[in-house]
Amino acid sequence: MADKNKYREKFPEKDPDGSNIIDPESHKFIKVWQGPQHPGITGNMSLELILQGDEVMHCKTHVGYLHRGFEKLMERRRFIQCFPLVCRIAVPEPDFNEYCLAATLEELAGIKVPEAAKWMRTLILEMSRLTSFLMWLGGQSGAFGLGVAGQWTNYVRDLMLDRFEEISGGRIYRMHIPPGGVRGLTPDGFRARMEETLQAVEAAMKDVDRTLFDNAVFKRRTVGLGYIPPEMVDAYGVTGPNARAAGVPKDVRRDHPYLKYPELDFDVITGNDSDVYTRTDLRRKEILLSVDLIRQIMAKMPGSGEYMAKLPNVLHWKIPRGETYIRAECTRGEYGFYTVTDGSGYPRRINVRGPSYTHAVALMEKLAVDCNIADVAGLMSSLHTYPPEIER
Repeated sequence: MADKNKYREKFPEKDPDGSNIIDPESHKFIKVWQGPQHPGITGNMSLELILQGDEVMHCKTHVGYLHRGFEKLMERRRFIQCFPLVCRIAVPEPDFNEYCLAATLEELAGIKVPEAAKWMRTLILEMSRLTSFLMWLGGQSGAFGLGVAGQWTNYVRDLMLDRFEEISGGRIYRMHIPPGGVRGLTPDGFRARMEETLQAVEAAMKDVDRTLFDNAVFKRRTVGLGYIPPEMVDAYGVTGPNARAAGVPKDVRRDHPYLKYPELDFDVITGNDSDVYTRTDLRRKEILLSVDLIRQIMAKMPGSGEYMAKLPNVLHWKIPRGETYIRAECTRGEYGFYTVTDGSGYPRRINVRGPSYTHAVALMEKLAVDCNIADVAGLMSSLHTYPPEIER
């Protein structure tokens, strides 16, 4: 039982005319844990909720269930040994870790990546963004009791994983972006099969529109829920779709162009209402944008050519002393690697900047207050967080 006096200032015992509106003797505050193993949580983490009835009065995020320590592990591994390790930091979207690690090492070592590899990396990152958004949309719909939409989105996500398997042989951990380039280009007939998959995604999204976005119950529960004022965006480190839904056009692909994004035609999608419905609708539009970008990439990327730079013996690779920060735009916002080298065969320090830390801790704890407990899962899903990014 929580200390009710701690939260009393939110609920005065008398209204302006002096009549009692709360019985101090019978009014109780209850502590409820949501997670770590619970369908209403986005991974291995917990929310400690203080409730008054079914209303959340206080929320505290608890992590520590994964104990992974990726950053410290990388200090004890050679550069190439870090490559298959970092993809575990964000399981539904591992390729951004591979790219950021590779790009920092390439910059510090002065390695020039071939043009065909840059196109291939851009394709991989957009495919990864698409699969992550599809997985997220299934979780968001399921949090509000509309699991059938998640069945559809996870089906077409599986089709996209087939395309990943064609390219790399892996479905979840592709490990296709090592330092120096990529492990290969697209196989014969890939473009036609990719177009079939993109058409399947578009068809599924039409069904999702009718089931989810045109659903009066979903609108009633999400419009106005979890409002993020624009002034909170910078103060709380909000980024990605969460920031864009508040009308702040943050997108690393446009603000700090990398790979082949400057050669692609797209606009930064923004919203104004900054609630759960707006964030969900914005990500729906992002899914269709990724479909369009993949088509643009497939039309422009070469089908052959050099795709891997010449590297020294990677088991004895020593990178000169230096430091750099490389960022990319993942589904959750700015994703970055700060890498420091000291001239040895091991990284001196690697720090991963994942959006989940600020979104799942500071932001979630703020937005959950005044929320109905039935909507906590949907609110958290709308922020799109991955616990391994926090326990990295």
